[in-house]
Amino acid sequence: MTETMAKREAGTGEMRDIAIIGGGVNGCGIARDAAGRGLSVLLCEQGDIAGGTSSASTKLIHGGLRYLEYYEFRLVREALKEREVLLQAAPHIIHPLRFVLPHHEGLRPFWFLRLGLFLYDHLGGRKILPGTEILSLTNDARGAPLDPRFTKGFEYSDCWVEDSRLVSLNALDALERGADIRVRTKCVSAVRENGAWTVTLENESGERETARARVLVNAAGPWVQEVLTGVVRSNSGERIRLVKGSHIVVDRMFEHDRCYIFQNADGRIIFAIPYEEDFTLIGTTDVDYKGDPAAVAITDDEIDYLLAAASGYFKAPIPRESLRWSYSGVRPLHDDGASSAQQATRDYVLSTDGDGRETPLLLSVFGGKITTYRKLTEAALEKIRPTLPNMGAPWTAGRALPGGNFPVDGRTALEAQLRWSYRFLEESQARRFTRLYGTRARELLGDARSAADMGRSFGSGLTEREVNYLVRREFARRAEDVVWRRTKLGLRMSQAEIADLDDWMKDNAPRIAHSAA
Repeated sequence: MTETMAKREAGTGEMRDIAIIGGGVNGCGIARDAAGRGLSVLLCEQGDIAGGTSSASTKLIHGGLRYLEYYEFRLVREALKEREVLLQAAPHIIHPLRFVLPHHEGLRPFWFLRLGLFLYDHLGGRKILPGTEILSLTNDARGAPLDPRFTKGFEYSDCWVEDSRLVSLNALDALERGADIRVRTKCVSAVRENGAWTVTLENESGERETARARVLVNAAGPWVQEVLTGVVRSNSGERIRLVKGSHIVVDRMFEHDRCYIFQNADGRIIFAIPYEEDFTLIGTTDVDYKGDPAAVAITDDEIDYLLAAASGYFKAPIPRESLRWSYSGVRPLHDDGASSAQQATRDYVLSTDGDGRETPLLLSVFGGKITTYRKLTEAALEKIRPTLPNMGAPWTAGRALPGGNFPVDGRTALEAQLRWSYRFLEESQARRFTRLYGTRARELLGDARSAADMGRSFGSGLTEREVNYLVRREFARRAEDVVWRRTKLGLRMSQAEIADLDDWMKDNAPRIAHSAA
């Protein structure tokens, strides 16, 4: 019997150190860090890992250039330093990206942008990423897709990330270090009794069980307030501001591998980013949101806004017919009283309730950026340390996530090695496996020696062997988990193919997951 199975059978008989509500980047990051410090961890997620905000970002590991305007120097500095820490930890799902910022006459002055980028280059102790370059866009391939009136600008560095994979890899690492990860399991109540938390969990079948923990972490993202009021029944004074961010994916608009960052007259900025080889990702919006975070969706007004804002910079307007996909997420920002959604702080706030001795400790996470999730987890565990003084020291800096144990510039070599070992792989398959799974691609492929060994084909290169791996190792249970979060093959698969995969997973995923446990 595995350790995880033993924990599940233990029920209320075993006391965990930490119970975590929420399987986004913050919850899974805390679970990983805590498990690596020798703590016993239970994490429950009501849906899929990264099923909410953490899979709906702009897919950037960045310092946040525009936050300098709001004097968020601590946040920007921390985020800038984290770019290279995360790049080295996960070079399969994170890679350097160069950003072209055209100067727009009438908006921010050229000298102002140059000053901001000087600070951006030097605040974070950059060692790997190249610095800012001043561009003449008139006779440069980077300016070719743009309206000719944009004649000069800048190019600077940040990083790209497969955001939902970052979360699932944190969850996988937590699991491998002994954490108990429950997907599609809701926490329906948490009460303090007998010096600890008693937590009641309910799975999709309606079956309930209870668990006990010394510390409860509320990392429910957009549902953090709902957990406080409906699950924990706490009267916390902290308030959350829900801000919707929407993105669109259109046909590929330019051939080079740079990203564009565009200023708009309303003070917002948007990005146009090469996406999944054949597309361009455009976003994001910033709109205050009321309602159920699970029901969030892009509106026609947001689509029109993004198309118009990007079209104002390109030579040719973007036709609505080129729209291939859209997604929206709700950012759970700490309510700092800012007058507009784009001015609200992206920094995190960690709120505690209870002394951790006579009154069991509750830690609630408000706000945060995907770039700074690792620093947030360290800060969260320092808040918990007085209650759990025997935990180990911080350890995640310099430690690879699953599949990331190769050099930052080693992805091409890793891909070549994979093709050499698995001669039946097409170049595009080897590239995709390397980009998604890194060194874990060999675990996925196993003893396969031909395409037939990969099992049933579900379309667009997705095979039974890959789906089995994602169920067994990365908590996938539904087709949407596979095609929109673990991979982005939903962009290429038909609705019929996705429906066929979902039927197959409903029949087979429970058996595969059970055998893995």
